[in-house]
Amino acid sequence: MSSNNYLLALRRLRLNRHIRELTREVHVTPGQFIQPLFVIEGLSAREPVPGLPGVYRESPTSLLEQIAADLQAGVSKFILFGVPAAKATQAFDFNFTADQIGAIKHRFGDQIWLAADVCLCSATSHGHCGILNGMGDQVLNAATVAELARAALSYAQAGADCVAPSDMMDGRVAAIRDALNNNGCEATIVMSYAAKFHSRLYGPFREAADSAPRGAARLTDRASYQIDPGRPADALASAQRDASEGADILMVKPGLAYLDVLARLSTALPTHPWAAYEVSGEYAAIEALAAQGLTDGPRAHAEAWHALVRAGAQIIISYGARHARPWLALYGNG
Repeated sequence: MSSNNYLLALRRLRLNRHIRELTREVHVTPGQFIQPLFVIEGLSAREPVPGLPGVYRESPTSLLEQIAADLQAGVSKFILFGVPAAKATQAFDFNFTADQIGAIKHRFGDQIWLAADVCLCSATSHGHCGILNGMGDQVLNAATVAELARAALSYAQAGADCVAPSDMMDGRVAAIRDALNNNGCEATIVMSYAAKFHSRLYGPFREAADSAPRGAARLTDRASYQIDPGRPADALASAQRDASEGADILMVKPGLAYLDVLARLSTALPTHPWAAYEVSGEYAAIEALAAQGLTDGPRAHAEAWHALVRAGAQIIISYGARHARPWLALYGNG
């Protein structure tokens, strides 16, 4: 076969939309998506999240309206981030988030699947994901895990279908699973942020969730408890540990910047479903390019989502989940 004929032989399966659809190995569907939601105590009207067009810090009232609109758009799976007004350093009050879970499930019932993020960062006065020691330079693991288990149980009892610990404390999955199983919540799913990296791509999220490290604490970042970007072996060990402790779903966060980790982990632990979080900085980067006319935003997002699934994800958490149906349709057409 001549070189020209060989090239044509490859291109024949690329020539039009129909043959590309028939031969595509990776398929992304709207049913794979989870839409993040932020609800803020004391907020009277929704506020836009900087960098994330179409994403809002919701009031309790606007939250329900947004979910109703999302259902109309074909979105039925959500992860809720509750932001209480009162901040503390220990003995946290989880009632606000639990109340929003109850209100959501009361109105929408089994029309939706609801995960609740489990962390302390939005509830602490210093913005860290746990309880600090007296010097303010270290997160106390055991004390934090006890509070996380209490939060997870509260959210499950309020009606959450899934609890999602994102704190990166050691042993928190086992403690949460035990708390659920010992209190009649055996059916509640645990989706662990098993491989959550110390990343600079969380900026818009931290604005939305009021969760950036702040104040006089000597611990100024999360490097001492989130995974170092140069240690993929740590991510594997963390995922294996969480799986052994009873996690039902495992997650890599951020998703796009860690496709290699997602591919490695999903291959190493194929018995567990894998979620990938297209984090706020990743999503906002595409939006910024689109705003400058430098890319086709919907098709670029769909391309990124295909990369996540190609690397091993069955589940995609994205701020664009509510647009998945039309954007994926566009991607298939060009």
